[in-house]
Amino acid sequence: QMQLVESGGGSVQAGGSLRLSCAASGYSYSWYKPMGWFRQAPGKEREGVAGIDSDGRQSIADSVKGRFTISKDNAKRTLYLQMTSLTPEDTAMYYCAADRESGDSWRRLSVPDFDYWGQGTQVTVSS
Repeated sequence: QMQLVESGGGSVQAGGSLRLSCAASGYSYSWYKPMGWFRQAPGKEREGVAGIDSDGRQSIADSVKGRFTISKDNAKRTLYLQMTSLTPEDTAMYYCAADRESGDSWRRLSVPDFDYWGQGTQVTVSS
């Protein structure tokens, strides 16, 4: 099992920035598999925001491209999501996730492809 714990959410005004963190522990091999950030707004399906593979290749959803970046610190076993120019449409619960298998799930960002999930951290953006 791999445990993922997100932090860094909060309330900000439109145009502001936040950096989310996801600390990983447990099944260490999954750290070297695809990982991603997802979000879910009330009444909407969970959607992929950004993914990263073991080599650092990144995938960013069109809705946040140019504003969000994903990175990981292997020494700290921590995944990050840097969010800038936030808008009220970015308001959601944000989750980090990890895949048990190698592959291109980091690019597809499909929810069923990911096996481990954190509990989420809330991001609220006011206008």
